[in-house]
Amino acid sequence: MTPLSLHPDRLFPSDPATRAIARALYADIADLPIISPHGHTDPAWFATDAPWTNAAELLLAPDHYLFRMLYSQGVSLDALGVPRRGGVLPDTDPRTAWRLFASHYHLFRGTPSRMWLDHVFAQVFGFDVALDSDSADHYFDAIGDAIASPAFRPRALFERFDIELLATTEGADDDLRHHAAIRASGWQGRVVTTYRPDSVIDPEHDEFATALARFGELSGEDVYSWSGYLAAHRRRRADFRAMGATATDHGFRTPQTANLSTRECEALFARIVSGRADPAEAELFRAQMLTEMARMSVEDGMTMQIHPGSCRNHNAHLFASHGRDKGADIPTATEYVEALRPMLDLFGNDPNLTVILFTLDETTYARELAPLAGHYPCLRLGPAWWFHDSPEGMWRFREMTTETAGFYNTVGFNDDTRAFLSIPARHDVARRIDCGFLARLVAEHRLHDWEAAQLARDLTVGLVRKAYRLGEPARILKPA
Repeated sequence: MTPLSLHPDRLFPSDPATRAIARALYADIADLPIISPHGHTDPAWFATDAPWTNAAELLLAPDHYLFRMLYSQGVSLDALGVPRRGGVLPDTDPRTAWRLFASHYHLFRGTPSRMWLDHVFAQVFGFDVALDSDSADHYFDAIGDAIASPAFRPRALFERFDIELLATTEGADDDLRHHAAIRASGWQGRVVTTYRPDSVIDPEHDEFATALARFGELSGEDVYSWSGYLAAHRRRRADFRAMGATATDHGFRTPQTANLSTRECEALFARIVSGRADPAEAELFRAQMLTEMARMSVEDGMTMQIHPGSCRNHNAHLFASHGRDKGADIPTATEYVEALRPMLDLFGNDPNLTVILFTLDETTYARELAPLAGHYPCLRLGPAWWFHDSPEGMWRFREMTTETAGFYNTVGFNDDTRAFLSIPARHDVARRIDCGFLARLVAEHRLHDWEAAQLARDLTVGLVRKAYRLGEPARILKPA
């Protein structure tokens, strides 16, 4: 079997002098707590603290980074045990699915997924041989034994990973029962929710009608009138804040905003709820609602995240069989300067608003995003995201934004993941890349070493606490 080991200098610069600086910076921040302010882990894990059942369920089935690569090479999602639309599980033996994954593990060479998984295998489970066809059963059995033990329950791992805060993401039509259960349990892990109202804002969402009806039930408001619909958002935002939320999230294809009059909004909304809106009207409604969400963030202080630029569910066949979030989302070109202008004209200078901008269009970093964030007080830049959550993507982000926006108009790192065990790995990659970037500036005499040390800590914990208004929560002691 092939040995598995993690090189202590992985991702650091190859130049010996710069690498030594990066090592010193990293040593100071490597053990800082993890703050994960935006992600998609399942709150039920922490509400019930139930054990996972097998390696495939834990590591393979929830992770679209993995099965999109396998699907591209002709491996079916059913064969991997990925749930079909509606959560229906295929009749797939988990061990067989895991063997199939292991036999294709070579496909991930050079990808972030390989780096994250090797970190999980070595650091979380203690494997010293690499995953392949020969070791597949050894992995499956050893992982199964581990996750059956109390030390590998969700809450125990949360504490072992030294997570200061973990934010999940729920829709406006979610009843938040799992978050309520977490609070009622008395467990001190800080798991909070995030308000994601896309399904009740996007008329072209496949679940818009049913989500809107549920939205009305949960809020107790008349969501079929414009005033009642806005009141429902305010009511639900308050419900989310009661469950710890400090942020909202919006994932439309464009970041277009609008500033319509009340009469125009009422007329547009009437067409939306009647089901007669055309695509242009649907886009205008989404644009107006981004502005309304910013208005509400000014009122209640919730940080607003905008994640645009993905053509969702590009594979119509896969969407029909397996539903959303199955690896078929594709990045698109995105324009921000004119798209955001209506919202910024209203709130761009308001000290009560923080808007974090993300992109899948790297061509906008230097041309649009860095200049916008480098001027408007409300704007911050989110980290390299999704397809660019990689060593090269993180480096490109720093190179193309720092000159104009600096470091302090960014917000640190967030992992944006459904794969819980990968969280420490993803944060470790971000910390190493930031230390390497800072080390280069020190080596080129563009930063003092003490400035780089302060920046490393700010990029790891300081900026994220500030951007998401997290404060300094009571710490859970990391188990020895």
